[in-house]
Amino acid sequence: MSQYPPNPQPYPPPYEGGGSAYPPASGGYPPSGYPPTGYPPNPDAYPSAPGYPSAPGGAPGYPPAPGGGYPPSSGGYPPASGGYPPSSGGYPPSSGGYGQPQPYPPGPQPGFQPQGYPQPQPGYGPPPMGYPPAGGVGAPISQQPTASGEGWMIAPQKPLSCPPGLEYLTTLDQLLVKQKVEILEALTGFETQNKYTVKNSLGQKVFYAVEDSSCCGRCFCGALHPFDMKILDNFKNEVIHMYRPLACQSCWFPCCLQKMEVHSPPGNLVGSVEQEWTILSPKFSIKNAAGDTVLYIEGPLCTYSVCGDVEFKVLALDESTVVGRISKQWSGLLREAFTDADFFGVTFPMDLDVKMKAVMLAACFLIDFMFFDKTNNREDDGFGMC
Repeated sequence: MSQYPPNPQPYPPPYEGGGSAYPPASGGYPPSGYPPTGYPPNPDAYPSAPGYPSAPGGAPGYPPAPGGGYPPSSGGYPPASGGYPPSSGGYPPSSGGYGQPQPYPPGPQPGFQPQGYPQPQPGYGPPPMGYPPAGGVGAPISQQPTASGEGWMIAPQKPLSCPPGLEYLTTLDQLLVKQKVEILEALTGFETQNKYTVKNSLGQKVFYAVEDSSCCGRCFCGALHPFDMKILDNFKNEVIHMYRPLACQSCWFPCCLQKMEVHSPPGNLVGSVEQEWTILSPKFSIKNAAGDTVLYIEGPLCTYSVCGDVEFKVLALDESTVVGRISKQWSGLLREAFTDADFFGVTFPMDLDVKMKAVMLAACFLIDFMFFDKTNNREDDGFGMC
């Protein structure tokens, strides 16, 4: 049997120069010449400085001897003279210093107006309301000033998905439509272009409506004439455009009934109001831009307005739930007899889409032209649709 491990080597291995002793006798550790000559250096080679420990050779030690030491004998801290606080001319000054504090606010200065707003110049009216009185701010304003009476309605904040100009309708659930009296039309019977003022329930103006139609159409087609209706805001910007083509309204022509399209802004279709075929009571459908029916409008069997209002009910899709009304209001005997300047009230749900509210306004104009607009001082209202 052979030896294991084979040919073992001695450990540690032999070092250079022969032998197996560790460390070797010569050339071992530490090597010759270490440390080098001159290390550490002679302390006398470094200059002494104040504040350092004493060094061999008589250099000044620490702390330094009196005189030139620390703290200094003169010019130290605090200074003997001219120090802080100063003996004269210091702070606060003994004389010639700051005067007595002046009251706030200061009194009137020469050449300036007293406190408050300047006096109005000749030819100017009184200052606008809503500002604090002269001489002070006064109590905080708890309610912001708003338009009232015959003024224009203040535009509310516009929602992101609302067409420009329709933000007025976001906070409304009722509109009052008043037709302007045309003197020429009342005296001669010559049909002129209708004009309307649209107000909210507070009497503030919301829109101004102007009919755009041809003279020939009004004379030869009567209340069925085609027209465009421009709805303007208080800046005279057209925010809604309505178009009514030439069509019939009798039950004998079911394929050519009344329709009015609504665009807001102009060129962008948002919905339409279309007449439904019926024999007795008039009926309309309110549709969105996709052509889907959203609401129905159902009128009375008799549309004669004799000393009372004529109501058109706004119905939900189940055709039984009343959600609003379009009412032709009685405006007085003389006005009803000699003019076609009508009063209308339109109510709808507050949360109804503003685009559908604009279509409801268009339905009011369409109903006015179909049933209550005079031709040669003769209205087209009557009994039934035939």
